[in-house]
Amino acid sequence: MCQADQVARLAPHLEDGFRQAGPRAATAVATRLAESLWREDIGDARRRFHGRVHAFDRVVLDPVEADPLSLVPHAGLREELASAVTGLSLAYARKAFQDLKTRGSGFADMLGLISGLSPDAAGVPLEQLAVEGHNLHPCGRTRLGWDVLDMLHHDLETEGTQVRFVAVPPKMVIGDLEVLPVHEWQLGHLRRRHAGLFADGTISVLDEVWPALPTGAVRTLLTANGYLKLSLDIQVTSTRRTISLAATRNGPVLSRLIGRLLDERVLLMAETAGGGSTLGSGRELSAIVRTGLDGRLGPAELAVPGSALPAIDPITGRSILAGLVDRSGLGALGFVAAYAGLLLPVVLRLAADHGIGLEAHLQNVVPTFVGGRPHRLGLRDFAGLRIMADRAPQLWPGSVIVTNDRRVMLSKVAYTAFQAHLGEIVLRLTESHGLDEELAWAGVRTVVDETLDGHPDHAFYTAPTMPHKALTRMRLAEAGAGDMYVPVRNPLHG
Repeated sequence: MCQADQVARLAPHLEDGFRQAGPRAATAVATRLAESLWREDIGDARRRFHGRVHAFDRVVLDPVEADPLSLVPHAGLREELASAVTGLSLAYARKAFQDLKTRGSGFADMLGLISGLSPDAAGVPLEQLAVEGHNLHPCGRTRLGWDVLDMLHHDLETEGTQVRFVAVPPKMVIGDLEVLPVHEWQLGHLRRRHAGLFADGTISVLDEVWPALPTGAVRTLLTANGYLKLSLDIQVTSTRRTISLAATRNGPVLSRLIGRLLDERVLLMAETAGGGSTLGSGRELSAIVRTGLDGRLGPAELAVPGSALPAIDPITGRSILAGLVDRSGLGALGFVAAYAGLLLPVVLRLAADHGIGLEAHLQNVVPTFVGGRPHRLGLRDFAGLRIMADRAPQLWPGSVIVTNDRRVMLSKVAYTAFQAHLGEIVLRLTESHGLDEELAWAGVRTVVDETLDGHPDHAFYTAPTMPHKALTRMRLAEAGAGDMYVPVRNPLHG
């Protein structure tokens, strides 16, 4: 049965929207892929595609109306792109229904609509606005391992999924959790994969069920008892979203360490506990408990997940970011300076003073605003950071987050904080507010200068080129190649 027929059978109200969204989704994925090929200088992309070039060699192309599978020969990547088109088509169709409801709410904008919710509850509809997923990755809606039914039940636009709980023999458990929470889809997946262990009672399913809402990370769920990051054996963007035992054990250790190093302008969304099982690969039943922001904000303070900042507000038709700038009264240039002044001192000093390179892209940051002005910084998810071996606490043996190469640690910061994060903000404000990009990066450079005055890291961030994480080259490379970077022109140089 073709995917459109599956949608017609399972969600008939979405059939027309899904069919109509197909060409739009294919164009969106093809355009994002072509931009990535251009930026990473792969094949003939720079001769074939032409567009507006921004900081860090970020190119914005006119819509590429092509089958994205025709742009690359790699079979694995083609499969991922096909999944992304299906996932995005369904997401567009579902969001169209949500937007009708949102526009009929009577509020002036999304920030007004969510203002009566708790900070964590408000984050869910805001993250749902980022319908295309990761702001740079061509496979932001890839869901390899899920069919249409699974996406309807568990993807970002769903009204809710569930957390179940299983018990396994103590000798198979590692970590703080006596019973292991498991994503509802993952439980069905494990029942099929390990049918014998369920049949003989080695793994028993408990009666307790927690309603939950998926966040932008899909495998991280918001429950009435806080956040749970759960193993989900599907591929989202480039990675299968299971969780290593190392991540479950390192998260609480890193949270305690980082928490001691930050001031009151940072709201650490700490990982307080974690655990898993030695079942199978050791990644199939892992879980991490994370704190949120409820009860921690002032009465006028509004938390906005970073991934929602460039997303379009369905009420106003402008980005959430544009609305914040207008509320702030700072103007676009002043807003960028204030935002960089909130983000960069935290991230750059952790790297400079403590050898901790945070993965500070939009998805891992929840800034707060008062009157539209940047106020405090929520930080979450430490599984992707890099820490210098000589500064690392006692972590899980062989943890991939530990490095002896300072350039590896600094590259993590340079790509995530400057390119994937600030680069997106500056780009979107050039579109909505006519921001002078050169002046904006000069203001960012001032923050770098003030933060790292006299420190050797300063030279890395202000060099003529900066390393860019080569998302597409990594997909075209041999399996297990690890992170790859290409140099891109650095607007902070000079």
